[in-house]
This record gives sequence, C-alpha cells and structure tokens, in this order.
Amino acid sequence: MKPRHKRIAFVVCGLAALAAAAGLMLSAFEKNLVFFFTPSQVAANEVPQARVFRIGGLVEPGSVRREPNEVTVHFKVTDTAESIRVVYRGLLPDLFREGKGVVAQGRIGPDGVFNANEVLAKHDENYMPPEAADALKRARETSREAGRTLVVNGTNNEAQR
Repeated sequence: MKPRHKRIAFVVCGLAALAAAAGLMLSAFEKNLVFFFTPSQVAANEVPQARVFRIGGLVEPGSVRREPNEVTVHFKVTDTAESIRVVYRGLLPDLFREGKGVVAQGRIGPDGVFNANEVLAKHDENYMPPEAADALKRARETSREAGRTLVVNGTNNEAQR
C-alpha cells in the first residue's frame, strides 16, 4: 500500500471514529433531555406520553394529602388556569408548602395522574424557573381576559368570580 493510500485510510478511519463518538454523545444527551410543561399544557395533552418530563407551578392550597404510611403524598400543581394531580412516593423537600412554587419530574399515567419520581421546591421567595414564571403570567392574563381576578400570593390561589 502506498503512503498516500495509508494516509487516506487513516483519515477515513479517524472520521468514522469521530462520527461514532458524536452519535453516542447525541444519543446519551437525548435520553437525558427532560422537557418542562405547565399544568395547562398537560391538560391539553401537549406532553409526551412515554417520556419523563417536568411540570411546574404552585402547590394548590388544601390539596396536599398524605397516605397513612407517611411516604406517599398526593397534591395538585396549578398554574392558576389548570390543576394536575400529582402522586409522589418519598420524602418531600423541607420548603414544600401549599401555595409555593414546585417542580415535579416524572410521567403522566393512563389515569391522567402525574407520577413524580422527584419533587423540587423553590429555595428562595424571589426565584422561580423562567418557564414557570412565564406560565403563571400567561395564566393570569388569560384569567383577566375572562373577567376573573386571581389571588396568587395569599391564602387563596383559586380564581375568584
């Protein structure tokens, strides 16, 4: 084999190895990619049915219910327009409270209940993920257009008519 052919073979093998490495990296990235959705998007069936995703919003006041075993918790997450029932098995963060921001990661079940495998509570009064803040803002504007007044930071997070 001539030196020129050896160089070409080396370059072709190097490019093939680089393409395989890039393919494996993209595949791993896609498997770990988790999208964020609001309760309104979940209610409108805009979410992937077989993939893990995140929902975020406020914990609806009066919706937190613990099962007698103290490990399973049922609650609702709302963006003030729609509410989604969530079931979580595990210990909740210390900052988890009714009326406060929360992000849950998991899958939606065939019964429409979101089965969370991770729950994150916002750690600061001034912080909220941009997606959740935008969703709450859009929900408030939609409710105002419909002629309702929303009370978000208080004891009542439901729309008042």
